[in-house]
Amino acid sequence: MRTTTTSFCSLLLLVSFACSTKPNEQIVKNDVSAAATPNIVYILADDLGYGDLGFTGQAYIKTPNLDKLAETGMFFTDHYSGSTVCAPSRSTLVSGLHTGHAPVRGNYEIQPEGQYPLPDSVFTLFESLKAAGYTTGAFGKWGLGYPGSEGDPNKQGVDVFYGYNCQRMGHNYYPYHLWHNQDSVVLEENAGTNLGVYAPDLIHEQTLKFIEDYQDRPFFLYVPSIIPHAELIAPEEEMAKHLGRFEETPYKGVDEGPTYKIGGYMSQENPRAAFVAMVELLDQQVGEILDKLEDLGLRENTLVVFTSDNGPHLEGGADPEFFDSNGPYRGHKRDLYEGGIRVPMIANWPGKIAPGLSDHPSAFWDMFATIGDLTGAKVPDNTDGISFAPTLLGKKKAQAQHPYLYWEFIEQGGKQAIRKGDWKAIRVNLNADPNPPIELYNLAEDPGEQMNLATRYPERVAAFKALMESSHRPNPVFKLYAQELEN
Repeated sequence: MRTTTTSFCSLLLLVSFACSTKPNEQIVKNDVSAAATPNIVYILADDLGYGDLGFTGQAYIKTPNLDKLAETGMFFTDHYSGSTVCAPSRSTLVSGLHTGHAPVRGNYEIQPEGQYPLPDSVFTLFESLKAAGYTTGAFGKWGLGYPGSEGDPNKQGVDVFYGYNCQRMGHNYYPYHLWHNQDSVVLEENAGTNLGVYAPDLIHEQTLKFIEDYQDRPFFLYVPSIIPHAELIAPEEEMAKHLGRFEETPYKGVDEGPTYKIGGYMSQENPRAAFVAMVELLDQQVGEILDKLEDLGLRENTLVVFTSDNGPHLEGGADPEFFDSNGPYRGHKRDLYEGGIRVPMIANWPGKIAPGLSDHPSAFWDMFATIGDLTGAKVPDNTDGISFAPTLLGKKKAQAQHPYLYWEFIEQGGKQAIRKGDWKAIRVNLNADPNPPIELYNLAEDPGEQMNLATRYPERVAAFKALMESSHRPNPVFKLYAQELEN
């Protein structure tokens, strides 16, 4: 059941939910030069699995630019997304709050275009960096508030936005329109059934333009790509490189009707070839961003982060089992097993971050605190994040640790998970049973979560249960949303 804008407004009348007070008026904007503080480029793939990259073991897909970025930077082996689906994952990133506290906890759709908005009360990473003198840009998929709402990117601290406001419309790679700030950019080349212009190419052009336009001042560039989220499709020249490589099972999708190019996935005769073409195109775009930074003399003063918003998807003809997209981990998108939330993460800053591996457990909600540490931007007192800047800068002895990491997910019956040290606890079907059994795994000995140890360690199970209950702050909007999903 989809929620209309009218019923959504009714829901807001039922709720008074504020995660933080925006301290905008308390901050004096700094006048800083680009040389005084680092640029930040944060690239977020969409539904890219831990095993989908060359350096993590992918056998069929070549990712030379990302492989080199990892080789010359720091790869975090134990990094986690904010959630196991798009919108709540992004919510934790920009708010610094895990899904037990964050204002957005599911892919709550608002018709005709957009999702449940971030409340104005949340002080976002973009607003923090703007107040510190940064120019902020977001290029790709937003998913945190329908056009004109309080969650609109321009109302959450984004100076320049280009891409999809609505993540449902981000299912389609040849859309009828994109958004440039408050302007709807109609793509006449894609009218009707035409496949004239590939949206990721347009978004990439604007991404590179942003770097050129703001090279003389510090900038935060957020690149939430839609690749490789379904639908599975790439430009003909990219597809041609891979046609005939694989045995294919054609996918029959939506090629007409009301959801065509408005959320429905188009048919694809060669889904495996399309997936490879899409990931390799993403790698090319990352390489071109790095080249642009190098050409403009910005690379030495720019931290580049690359990661994914959750684990690999199973939609639109995708075949994560064939590609071993989740690597050694169990589960996919919408699971709270490791395959749904453990994601590849690279941090690269020449001369500042030494190449190597880090097994420091971290998550999306740590990025706000980390960037604040590196830039001097203000971080709200009530976030759930811990800066991992000491790890980045080779000061491991100064690195604080999370007592535990927490996730909750309202779809598929309701789920919770906690990682505490090497131990991981999960419980599911919370909407039907407020006290379901807890599964317990030792990730050091069983990273694939195959051996449930709950009956052996009842004391640990009881402790995890208490943590799950204390980590959840009720959110009436998303409680009602969960009920709608069940119906």
